[in-house]
Amino acid sequence: MRRIYTLALTLLLPYVIFHLLWRGRKQPEYLQHIGERFGFYPIKSIKPIIWLHTVSVGETRAAASLVSALQKAYPTHQILLTHTTPTGRAASEQLYDDGVLRVYLPYDYPFAVKRFLTHFQPKIGVLLETEIWANLIHQCHRRSLPLLLLNARLSEKSARGYAKFSGLTRAALSELAGIAAQTPADAQRLMSLGASNVQMMGNLKYDIAPPPALLQLGAQLRTQFGAQRKIFLAASTREGEEELILDAISALNLPELLTIIVPRHPQRFDQVAKLLEQRGISYQKRSNNDAILTATKVVLGDSMGEMFAYYAACDLAFIGGSLLPFGGQNLIEASAVGRPVLIGPHTYNFEQATELAIAAGAALRVENITELQQKISALFAQPQRLVEMGNAGLLFVKSNTGATEKALNLVQQNLVQG
Repeated sequence: MRRIYTLALTLLLPYVIFHLLWRGRKQPEYLQHIGERFGFYPIKSIKPIIWLHTVSVGETRAAASLVSALQKAYPTHQILLTHTTPTGRAASEQLYDDGVLRVYLPYDYPFAVKRFLTHFQPKIGVLLETEIWANLIHQCHRRSLPLLLLNARLSEKSARGYAKFSGLTRAALSELAGIAAQTPADAQRLMSLGASNVQMMGNLKYDIAPPPALLQLGAQLRTQFGAQRKIFLAASTREGEEELILDAISALNLPELLTIIVPRHPQRFDQVAKLLEQRGISYQKRSNNDAILTATKVVLGDSMGEMFAYYAACDLAFIGGSLLPFGGQNLIEASAVGRPVLIGPHTYNFEQATELAIAAGAALRVENITELQQKISALFAQPQRLVEMGNAGLLFVKSNTGATEKALNLVQQNLVQG
C-alpha cells in the first residue's frame, strides 16, 4: 500500500509544484524556502535535536508549553520546529524568535524525508494533533528514531477518510513509538484504525499561558477601540461567515457596539475589506494602528499573532468556523483570558472542549444567526453575566491543565540519548 501511495504522490508532483505557485499568487511566502519542502536545508545545528512538527498557527501556539518544558529539561539540546504553512512559520517566529530552529517539513516523498532526517539527525520526533504521513513514519521507524503522535485528535469525518486507506493507515500507526490522545473519543477512533499503543494525555491547549506582552497590547487596544464602547469580537472567521455576522450585528439596536472581525486566514483580509466596502460599513484596519473613530462600526483584524490581544480587548467573543460546517476553532484561548464565548453548531474539531466549556458556564452555543443576534443583545444587557461567564472560563481552563507534563514524560521515556 505504501508503494502505491508513493507512486500516486510521484504522479502528483507536477500538481504539487503548481499548487505552490498558485498559493504564492495570494501569499508570496509560499514561494519562499521551496527547497525545504523537498529536503534541502541551509541551516544545521551542532546540538542534538528534539524535533516537533506543528503544522500551522494553532498547533504552533498549542506547542508553546511543551517547547518551554523541553527547553528547561534539555538545555543542551536544540528544538527544531517544522511547519507546513507560512502562517505557522510566522507564528513560530513571533512566539520563539531565535529560541528554536524552524523549517518546512518536506513533502512525504521518500527522497525528501530521507534528506530531512539525514540532515538534522533528530534524537526524537513529535507529531502534534493529526499528522499521519506514511513515508515519514516509515523512514523514522527504519532508522529506529522514536516518533510520537501527541495531543492527537481525530474527528469522525477524518477517521472515515483514513479508514478508506485502512491498510496504509494501520501500517503507519503501528510504526509510531507512542500515541497520546486528547480525549477518549479520539483514542477510540485511532484504535479503530489500528493503533494499539494509545494513551490519554488531555489537550496541550489548556496549558497555554497568555503572553504578558499580548495582554498589555490588549489593554492598549481596548483604549484605542474606546473604553466605553461595547466590544464584540468575531475571531477566526471562515469563508461565508463574515456576511452572516454582519447581518446579525446590523439588526442589533446597539449604537455603541464596535465589532472586531479577524479572518482565520490572512489571504482573506482583502476579501473581507471589500465586503465591508460593498456594504457601506464604516470600518478601519488594525494594521493602520489609528485611533478608532466614534463613527467606525467594524475593525478588520488584519494582523498576525495578536489573537490574545484581541481577546483581552473585547467584552464578548464569537469563535469562527462554527456557524458554517468548518468544524470550529479553538475557544480555549478566549477562556484563558477570561472572556465569555459564543460558539456555533459546527464544532467537531473541538468537540470535547466546546462541550466542557458550555457545561462550565463559560460558553453558550447558538444554532443560527437569529440566536447569535439574540445572545449578543441579551449578554450586553447583562454586564454581570459577562463577568460570570468570563470567570467560569478561567476555572474551566485551569481545571483541565496537565497535558504538558504527560507529553514531557513521554518524550523523556523515548528520547534517544547520546
